[in-house]
Amino acid sequence: MLKKTSRLSLVEQVVMQIESLIEKGHWAIGDKLPPEIELMEEFDVSRNTLREAIRALVHAGLLETKQGSGTIVRSSSSLGAAMERHLEKSNLIETLEVRLALEREAAQLAAIHRNNDDLQQLETCMDQCRDAVQRDAVEDFITADMAFHKAMAKASHNQLLQELYEYMTEPLYASIRKLMITDTPFAYENLIHSELLEAIREQNLEGATKYVNEYILDFKKRLALETKEENS
Repeated sequence: MLKKTSRLSLVEQVVMQIESLIEKGHWAIGDKLPPEIELMEEFDVSRNTLREAIRALVHAGLLETKQGSGTIVRSSSSLGAAMERHLEKSNLIETLEVRLALEREAAQLAAIHRNNDDLQQLETCMDQCRDAVQRDAVEDFITADMAFHKAMAKASHNQLLQELYEYMTEPLYASIRKLMITDTPFAYENLIHSELLEAIREQNLEGATKYVNEYILDFKKRLALETKEENS
């Protein structure tokens, strides 16, 4: 016999409302939540209810309470918070392997579903990469390269894949930034993805997949070598 569905408690309702506001960008990562009094009035709840909801969101990883600083937004969604916790327990090679699977799928779907706006965005990112190379600006190149990969995921027109890729990309780039900056000479030619962009433009699934497989395999080799040298 099916159990009768229970209504959401006040705490659960507040949790959902705060989470929705964060996901919609009302509060961005790093923003400080308004004072308790304002939130109590906004959600029309008691101090105890509000505090319990905040504790639940802190436990979930969306919020962080700092003494003397108030409550800060730590993640843009529950999915992002969960991914962050798992990534903290994974090593860099494992993270890179998962990103390979996501990026391969993103490249294939982008080749199928990309539209003119997607191609324009990808080309803009590519131009920014080339400009950074001309100026020998490694940090700018890393930023532009990351934007290219995110634009490719967006071109897949798969919202879940795009969100998963977003959460995988930030911590991965943070981890490999040192490798990319200390690589002498910096291997720009291995990271300007002109062939990948062309495969997506031509809707060449085989070419896009082959390119992603090869460049991430090469990056894994470089990463393994760097890690070995650091540990020796």
